[in-house]
Amino acid sequence: EVALVESGGGLVQAGGSLRLSCAVRGFAFDEDAIGWFRQAPGKEREGVSCISGSDGSTYYADSVKGRFTISKHNTENTVYLQMNSLKPEDTAIYYCVAQRVGASEYDVWGQGTQVTVSS
Repeated sequence: EVALVESGGGLVQAGGSLRLSCAVRGFAFDEDAIGWFRQAPGKEREGVSCISGSDGSTYYADSVKGRFTISKHNTENTVYLQMNSLKPEDTAIYYCVAQRVGASEYDVWGQGTQVTVSS
């Protein structure tokens, strides 16, 4: 079964850190792009970060640049999102996504993990 399973969300005070994990199951992701989206209540879904499968290049939204780091560990079949200096506006459900080779868009989505940052 193809699946992405997120973990690591929770409640943290502003300025704190969390590390989200995305376990990839059912497909080899070494050549796939893996990313993170988030959606806060009443707001549109936002692309947060992604990492290319082909060359490992990374992308970060301006809102998280310098605070978040995405990494990919092929031997663990896991992608991490290290989130530092968290702000209340980072509060959202975070989704792990994958764009498998040959797909024109992100075609696999996780169930989401809640991140809440208190002020």
